[in-house]
Amino acid sequence: MRTRRALALAGSALALSVALTGCSALNGILGGGAGDADRDEETGQVTESANIDIFSLKLGDCMMEAPSGLLEDIDVVPCAEPHDQEVFYEITMDDGEYSEESIDTATQECIGEAYTSFVGVAYDASTLEVYPITPTQQTWDELNDRVVQCVISDPAGQVEGSLKGAAR
Repeated sequence: MRTRRALALAGSALALSVALTGCSALNGILGGGAGDADRDEETGQVTESANIDIFSLKLGDCMMEAPSGLLEDIDVVPCAEPHDQEVFYEITMDDGEYSEESIDTATQECIGEAYTSFVGVAYDASTLEVYPITPTQQTWDELNDRVVQCVISDPAGQVEGSLKGAAR
């Protein structure tokens, strides 16, 4: 039952992120967006809270849930501070024609071995939730966007530190 819910969640999240990520593409094209956060030179981790353009979001970033639910700009924070979500895995799609089906298939990695390796338990046995941030047709064609980002959160509320190894 959880797998069916996960797949439905992933499909819904894919549709949502496809619809909403396009907004950030328009902001980027039109000059919007806040750029990137201050990062540690060695680790690349965010060192100060910042509002960044969604295309500046990186693997390992911890972020706040967007109040509007739209993924345009996003507030990132150091992972040691309370936060809502974390980018735990990235998939780089092969070049070629945009394919929503291929992207949807790739998002299944978010709840597969990548999830189990990161959290320490399989998605089916976990209480944590996941959604993907995906390229849209527009970002694929105009911005060479090929990255699917897997985002994890705890439905019980904010966390401090990474969910890596949380085993729940």
